Amino acid sequence: MAGFSEADLAITVEDRQLVIRGRQRDDGSDRIFLHRGIAARQFQRSFVLADGVEVGEAVMENGLLHVDLTMSRPETVVQTINIRKG
Repeated sequence: MAGFSEADLAITVEDRQLVIRGRQRDDGSDRIFLHRGIAARQFQRSFVLADGVEVGEAVMENGLLHVDLTMSRPETVVQTINIRKG
């Protein structure tokens, strides 16, 4: 996520998909660049989440975006079935 700030990113969960969108703001200046290393274009990346995966917090640190995902395991239920005489 180099070149993007936290305000430029949007993280949503839509129908079991984690969607990360980025759009850099135009600063409106009339500067002319000879070379611009990071393109100022928008992007969208989506990830399909498995059943039971929950999205936690997101942290931006040194240009890296960390998204915490947790998998909740359902409790195993053991049932004893009594056998009757017919």
